[in-house]
Amino acid sequence: MWHLAEKKEDYSANFIYLLKCLTGVIVCYALYKYFPQYPFYWSLISVVVSIAPDSSNTQAYDRMRANLIGCTAGICLYPLGIPNLAILCIGVVLTILIGTAFRLTGILKSALAALVVIIINENHEKHWYIALERVLCVAIGCMVALGVTLLFNQISRKKITKVQD
Repeated sequence: MWHLAEKKEDYSANFIYLLKCLTGVIVCYALYKYFPQYPFYWSLISVVVSIAPDSSNTQAYDRMRANLIGCTAGICLYPLGIPNLAILCIGVVLTILIGTAFRLTGILKSALAALVVIIINENHEKHWYIALERVLCVAIGCMVALGVTLLFNQISRKKITKVQD
């Protein structure tokens, strides 16, 4: 009987995670559709990478820190006039060093993903504003993810409070 109740709790947590992801995707997709001149498809990636299956606000903030580290490394290296592979390699080293220095090794995968988003250049010409637009779109995706997480946690707390009363 205990095992069944545990599974029910897992299903509930997974369903809430599903709702959080869908909410974040819908918000970012709306931005993508309403502002086609900006690369909001990066927000879509950012939001699904940033939303965590649990209800931890700490993890949501950590994902934002990760994206900030990766975006900072990427925006600093983007203007260098060297090949993308060299910039990516330097960026990986820089991102890992920064994450390690701040004792944030658990978030390095997200930081490295943000770095790649900023550095990869599908155009032949490199313009600084392309990287800046990507940073803003990734940051918006992170903010949407944080907002969705905080909203769902607030709703969850209200339900718990009502049940206890």
